[in-house]
Amino acid sequence: MPSEPPRPPAYTPGSAQPRLNRPVRERYPQIRPTSGYGDARIRHTGPGPGAGTEQEPERSSKLSARLTLALTVVIGQLWGLTILVDEWMAGNTGTAWWGAGFLVLSFLVVLGLWLIDPKDR
Repeated sequence: MPSEPPRPPAYTPGSAQPRLNRPVRERYPQIRPTSGYGDARIRHTGPGPGAGTEQEPERSSKLSARLTLALTVVIGQLWGLTILVDEWMAGNTGTAWWGAGFLVLSFLVVLGLWLIDPKDR
């Protein structure tokens, strides 16, 4: 008859070191039930009132307008690229070259928007 593997020792909570068997309150006196939210050492809980609001509304509106223009141009480029590929595949290379010119022009518009105010970057 095969011999059975040895059984692991029964688990008993605790440690061979008596200092580790003390209650948590005694082992870690710095941890209190109110640690964190009721701790007197904490003076400021985070940003004060008005945190996250725009401090320069003029700059924000200028950037939003520029972003809107740039996104409009990108959407126009995607639309133009779709038409350009359709015309090229249909064999209308003249129209495709005009479309390529439109894409280059719209890229230059976005580049111009980027160059308008270099101190704003």
